[in-house]
Amino acid sequence: MERTDEVLARHAAGGDREAFAMLLTRHYDRLFAFAFRLSGSRPEAEDLTQDICAVLPAKLATFRGEARFSTWLYRVAVNAMHDRRRRMASRNRAADGWGDWEKNRRAANDEAAGNLDWLAQAMRALPEDLRDTVALVLGEEMKQSQAAQVLGVSEGTVAWRMSEVKKRLKHLRETEDWP
Repeated sequence: MERTDEVLARHAAGGDREAFAMLLTRHYDRLFAFAFRLSGSRPEAEDLTQDICAVLPAKLATFRGEARFSTWLYRVAVNAMHDRRRRMASRNRAADGWGDWEKNRRAANDEAAGNLDWLAQAMRALPEDLRDTVALVLGEEMKQSQAAQVLGVSEGTVAWRMSEVKKRLKHLRETEDWP
């Protein structure tokens, strides 16, 4: 009999390494794909996924089973991405004024970002709340009610955000050179 994610999570929280390994095996690829959709960058997605996996044993103690494990894991990922964004913003503010080295580093980062396809660039231009929402609804193919649960907002808010994403992408397509 196959054990459910929820059962595995409870066992992993109690220190069962085999249960933890099974959870990672089941969810790692999907977690990485979601991290990529949130970040728009493969290296950042790799780092984010590894960060999540590193703290997951401790975080499992907070899993209460009120939602599906996958829903809870998406919430952990969204929170981890928000933390990463805050840290990066703090580092960027601290790095202001570091001179030519920092300018060159930022220019290299900007050039790398410029190599992303149009949609990835457009997604990165969206505010965090819209990007997180579209990553769940379109990227993870969640129903709006599931995305609302992960994000801690109402289903109506998710619907509004998706409508806003469509408007913004349409506007970008109309105002930029389209291939």
